Amino acid sequence: MKVILLEKVKNVGTIGQIVSVAEGFARNFLMPRKLALVADEKNSNVLKDRQKALAKKIQAEQAGAVAIKAKLDGLTVEMIKKVGQNGKLFGSVTTLDVSKELEAKGILVERRAIVIEGAAKSMGTFDCKARLFGNDVVANFKLKIMIDPVQAEELKKAAAEAAKRNAEKKAAKAAAEAAAKAAEEADLAARAAEET
Repeated sequence: MKVILLEKVKNVGTIGQIVSVAEGFARNFLMPRKLALVADEKNSNVLKDRQKALAKKIQAEQAGAVAIKAKLDGLTVEMIKKVGQNGKLFGSVTTLDVSKELEAKGILVERRAIVIEGAAKSMGTFDCKARLFGNDVVANFKLKIMIDPVQAEELKKAAAEAAKRNAEKKAAKAAAEAAAKAAEEADLAARAAEET
């Protein structure tokens, strides 16, 4: 069923667009909430009459998107996560995580609008995009994933203890080898003394 959108609808379209949707979705969700009209000739004429009001809504929405783009462009979002022994994250950083982090900074971006380049499954810096108003307004920012400082300290201590244990093992092995060599030399000296 073709409908004319009167408001921006997530994953469907923006104001003034004519889109095809399932009939049940249109009749049970869009129309009762006054988000859309059936795309027939009568409503197309109504849309033409309301075009100025819709144009103002579209312009306001686009201006809001441009304002958010100004805040986002060049921003680096830092996230602290727990990391395993091999430097990999427990799980991955999702667009929902990024959206929540941006919201904490006062920037509201829908998670569906965010795209993370590559899989954010390890520490590092990743390029991200936010499609704020279709493909017309796109903000580019960075996502930096860092290890939890407390966990980093624990990993350093564990690595230092492992190095200390290895050094002690090497020292004990070297001492055992030296003692065995000294015993062998003493045994050879004793045999040489007996033969003479």
